[in-house]
Amino acid sequence: MKVHEKIRLMRVSKAWSQEEMAEKLAMSVSGYSKIERGETKSYIPKMEQIAEVFDVDLMELLSFGERHLYLISDNNNHSGTIINSSTELAFENQKLHLIISHKDETIVHLKQEIAYLKIMLEPHSKVDV
Repeated sequence: MKVHEKIRLMRVSKAWSQEEMAEKLAMSVSGYSKIERGETKSYIPKMEQIAEVFDVDLMELLSFGERHLYLISDNNNHSGTIINSSTELAFENQKLHLIISHKDETIVHLKQEIAYLKIMLEPHSKVDV
């Protein structure tokens, strides 16, 4: 996996947009997107800055080993995500996040439906009593 692909996967695993990442790096969105597409040379100072944003060592960011694991911490909720540098594992992680998101949306919808059904039943229960 190439470094620019790894950067994209790390950003996606944090659920950050390209705009957020560009802001963290104090650069334009188009400039950052070129990094993710591998269309620009990334110099060591910029790579150090990207590693700092992801809270990983520069060597972890630049490593190419397919068996290398990354712990990406999320300081907002004190949790972390471990991803392998293989594309398949990262996309599996994305898929699982979508499944969880869909589950949460379904729960909210069902709670709303239950509340609506309770309201619909109230007049009938008062008439029957």
